Amino acid sequence: MKRSLAILCAVLVTAAPAGAQTATVVDRAVAAWAKVKTAKGTFEQSVTNALTGGSAVARGEFQQERPNRLAIRFTEPAGDAIVADGKALWVYLPSSAPGQVVKRPATERSAVPIDFTGEFLDAPRTKYDISDGGTQSVDGRASHILKLVPKKGVSAPFARATVWVGDDDGLVRQFEIVEANGVTRRIHLLTLTLNAPVDRGAFSFTPPKGVKVVER
Repeated sequence: MKRSLAILCAVLVTAAPAGAQTATVVDRAVAAWAKVKTAKGTFEQSVTNALTGGSAVARGEFQQERPNRLAIRFTEPAGDAIVADGKALWVYLPSSAPGQVVKRPATERSAVPIDFTGEFLDAPRTKYDISDGGTQSVDGRASHILKLVPKKGVSAPFARATVWVGDDDGLVRQFEIVEANGVTRRIHLLTLTLNAPVDRGAFSFTPPKGVKVVER
């Protein structure tokens, strides 16, 4: 009996710091992102489909002006773009859906979050069950991993997410989401510049001639 109690106490003692550490990582990430007004950089996206076994890699550039302007322009596949101009969200992917562009209300985030990494950092404890995912280096940066699962009744563009938070600055350098349909997307931020001037013209999108606009 005494041995069982000793084991239980040891488990409780070792579990407490892990929970406290996760809370600290969350708080640092939220505080770091709250200071960001603009962001720009380059990224690599890896997509895998558990149902079909297919996979693809894409690369591109992004610019962001919080709270509701985002421009993602792909270099591979060239020509694909996702642009939030503050009023509407435009999804133009001629590589997979030629001849059309999808237009959504700016408040519609079910398909594409308008805030590149802020989706994970906007009131995270209210929206997600958060657990510790361990540690890992991202581009030579020591990082803590957070596992996020939307709470019951919360609408999110993913079934679960994994977020890598840098130990040195609290910034998200990589994240992975698993969608309800089994598609997994990992976004690796190759370069990141914060609070620098952005090209306001990048947040404007004009559908190419002959392309059908599909409003949803």
